[in-house]
Parts: sequence; C-alpha cells; structure tokens
Amino acid sequence: MTPNNLLPKSRIALKREDFQAEVNGKETDLFILKNKNEMEIAVTNYGGFVVAVMAPDKNGDYADVVLGHSSLHDYQHTPEPYLGSLVGRYGNRIAGGKFTLEGKEYTLAINNGPNTLHGGLTGFNAVVWDAEQLNSQTLKLNYLSVDGEEGFPGNLSVEVIYHLSNDNALVISYQAMTDKTTIINLTQHSFFNLAGNAKPTPTICNHILTINADHYTPMDNVSVPTGQIAPVAGTPMDFRTPHVVGERIDDKFEQLVFGKGYDHCYVLNKKETGELSFAAKVTEPESGRTLEVYTTEPGVQLYTGNWLGGFEGKYGATYPERSAICLETQHFPDSPNKPHFPSVVLHPGEVYTQKCIYKFGIEK
Repeated sequence: MTPNNLLPKSRIALKREDFQAEVNGKETDLFILKNKNEMEIAVTNYGGFVVAVMAPDKNGDYADVVLGHSSLHDYQHTPEPYLGSLVGRYGNRIAGGKFTLEGKEYTLAINNGPNTLHGGLTGFNAVVWDAEQLNSQTLKLNYLSVDGEEGFPGNLSVEVIYHLSNDNALVISYQAMTDKTTIINLTQHSFFNLAGNAKPTPTICNHILTINADHYTPMDNVSVPTGQIAPVAGTPMDFRTPHVVGERIDDKFEQLVFGKGYDHCYVLNKKETGELSFAAKVTEPESGRTLEVYTTEPGVQLYTGNWLGGFEGKYGATYPERSAICLETQHFPDSPNKPHFPSVVLHPGEVYTQKCIYKFGIEK
C-alpha cells in the first residue's frame, strides 16, 4: 500500500502567507500552477524551490511527490539547502574552488569538503527571484547575478520558466546572458519520492530506474570527477535496463562507497549536442506513479538522498536517508577544470538555453 498521505486529496495544504515576507528588500511568495487535470505544483520565488507536486496514483489518489518545507522560514534554515531549488551559477562541484578562464584564475568559496558546490555560500537557491505568474500554468522567474557574486565573473541575467503542461509535465526552460565571459551550469534539484510524503517517508530503494546512458563520470573520494568517461557495463552503475534502485546500492563498489550510494553524473546518449531527448524513467511499483525525464543537457546527476538525516519537512513528514531520488539535468561536474568535458563557458553576445521536462504518469 502507498504510505499514508499527509495531504487532503488533490489539494496542496500549504498557507501562502507562510511564504510571504521581505528578504533583502524583495518580496517572496508562493505560486500555484494547476492544469486541466487538477494536477498542482507549488513554487516559491525564494530560491525557485518546487515546494509541492500533487500527482495521482493508479487509483486516482493524489500525493505530494517532492520533499519540501511548509514555510519560508523552514527553507531558510533547512539542513538540506537545495531541497527542490534552482541551482547556480554552477551546479555540482568545482574542484578546490578554483578555475581559470581566459588566462585568469578565479577563486570561489569552499562549501563542500575541499570544493565549491552548487554556486557557493549563497547560490541561486538562497536568493529572491523576480516572479511573474503568466497564467494558471506558467511562472516566470528572473534574477540578475552581479559581476563578482560568489566569485564568478560577469553580470549574468537569468530567466527560468516553470510550466505545468496538460499532459502532467513540469517543463523548465532556462535562458541566460552575460556581459563578461563566465561559466554557467544551471539545474533544478527536486527531491522526488513517488510514494509521497509520510512520517517517515519511505526509502526510494523500491523505485525502478532506467537511465539512457552508456557511460558516467567516476569520481574521487571527495566527489570530484577523475576526468574519465567510464562505461557502465558490468557495474552497479548500469541502468540502461530497468533496475530497482536498492538492488545494488550497497555493493562494495568503490564509486558507491565514495558516494554512500548513488551520487554520480551520467553521460547521456545523444544523437546530437543539445537535442531534447529521453534521459531517465522512475517507477514506484505500489502506487504505479512514474516520472520520465527529458533534457537538452549532456548529463544527469543521479542522487539517492544518501545524506538526508531524518529531519522534519512539510505536514510533519520526516525525511530519512535515501527517502528521495534526484535527477538533476546538467553539464558534468568540474567541467571548467576538465577541458575534454563539454564546455560550460558563456561569452558576451551568446544566449545560454536549456530545457528539462519532468513528466508524471501512471504505469498501465
């Protein structure tokens, strides 16, 4: 059976006023996207967090299938600062907090072991985005990251559009421009559990996962890619055919030991650079809920919530270790220091674009 859902059926039980405040002179709020199927998604313009996703199961019962918090205050003080946020300027890790661009070395804040993670001390997850709800299904967010913010060069103007389509897909479209050569790697960091929030939220070890990737980027013991592009064949990293997530997660395979589970970037199979193509599929067998991921990006980071510590989230739900699966579409970690990885450099006059689709369904 699906764990007890802590929400009334087909309704997001969050209070808008709990997300309304002034942070650094800018107003925060909670926005609800709703499609013709009565599916609903809640987003706050603080950090671009996807706060709730109400999705039906095979019996027509709704559950909230992302981890999150019930208030702005809780997001500002969460033990997991990327719990459904937008991530930038650079998602994932930059080794040693340093990179060289056009002959100049840049130094960033160290916030993850010896590395920079997800944009630094105050990444895009911890700023207020300008928000405009274009219609009942679409929210536009804008943010200007000024030259030197978190050590990155250039005034970077970023636009992100969240759109809930009538086929139950959350479509995320990104666009950015800079006035000085810079690096950029944006992503969305929702923590999914297709069984729904509960107390405790169950692990995702029963979820069935497929990833459209023949290769991945192995990492060292501080989670930085070695630079190798390694085949998944013959290893527990192989999800080219469906596997239960928990089937091999505790294997004594060095990469899984380093990550305490899965926390790796997969090199997606692409016919051409930048094509919008299938990346991954997740199925929760008891509820029948499915999630398909499509992206224009070259990689997807699989993270199985290995460091979730059991803290309390919305509705009194708790989030123990491995109670979520993340599929973060992005360029590869530490690309600025790995010249053979796809480039993350953005020049003045160029337009950065990216699209990610999280499509929710029901297994027939």
